[in-house]
Amino acid sequence: MRDQADSYLEFWREYHLCTLTTVRPDGSPHVVPVGVTVDVDAGIARVITRKSSKKVANILAAPSGQARVAVCQVDRGRWATLEGTAKVRTHPDDVADAVARYSERYGRTPTPNPERVVIEITIERAMGNVDTPKPKIVNVTA
Repeated sequence: MRDQADSYLEFWREYHLCTLTTVRPDGSPHVVPVGVTVDVDAGIARVITRKSSKKVANILAAPSGQARVAVCQVDRGRWATLEGTAKVRTHPDDVADAVARYSERYGRTPTPNPERVVIEITIERAMGNVDTPKPKIVNVTA
């Protein structure tokens, strides 16, 4: 992550909903909308969710340390994807830290939830294109 351009890192600070892709036990992808925060210095992305969610079940079903995931965000022609391995964190301090990070990025604090856990993704690959696309000029005739 540290090797990415400033514009790439800034894109991950902007308000965007994202998708999280996990792998079901049968090998098929499970894609859901989520909020994501990125800790560039630690090389970690975080997603807060319920411990009873399918995404958590998919991560827990993978062999230890082998839950491959991807998070992606898109804004018109700009996009960024982070890939890595995920683990589920349940410690209250980890959850509180993730909620604080979410609140900072998304400008709202989620309602307290005793079922909340954190999906912590160790980032292994970052890709995308965040250069601002040139506006298209469209001529519309009546």
